[in-house]
Amino acid sequence: MENTGLIKHQGYQVGVRKTFPVTLHDAWDYLFSEKGIQAWLGYYGDIKWQRNQQYITKYGTHICIRIHKELSHVRLKYQKKEWVNNSTIQLRVLWAKTGTTISFHQEKLLDTAQRDDMKAHWDKVLHAIDKHLNKHKL
Repeated sequence: MENTGLIKHQGYQVGVRKTFPVTLHDAWDYLFSEKGIQAWLGYYGDIKWQRNQQYITKYGTHICIRIHKELSHVRLKYQKKEWVNNSTIQLRVLWAKTGTTISFHQEKLLDTAQRDDMKAHWDKVLHAIDKHLNKHKL
């Protein structure tokens, strides 16, 4: 039985990260721009980054803002339309010697199928972010 990413009492987790040759401000500004939010969250519209604000993406995914710390990180409750469970997503933006690291970590996933699905999703998201941020290199 495959238990990669299984954490006792927390379900499965997955994390992806990539360092981009841009400033922390440029990375943050893109991630929280209209196009950036569409790229990583799949939400089209204005978001108030305040605790307990709730939104539903065009795909039916329910999100709820838990923490928003400017130029640092956000935590969200996240539930796809077809899921019976909530998960937690944390997006971190970190200074690195060669630019800025963007990290997505998701926990409380139900099983390996959800973990694999979200791993593929976050890999695609990082690829989309890469396409944009590489135009704005340091």
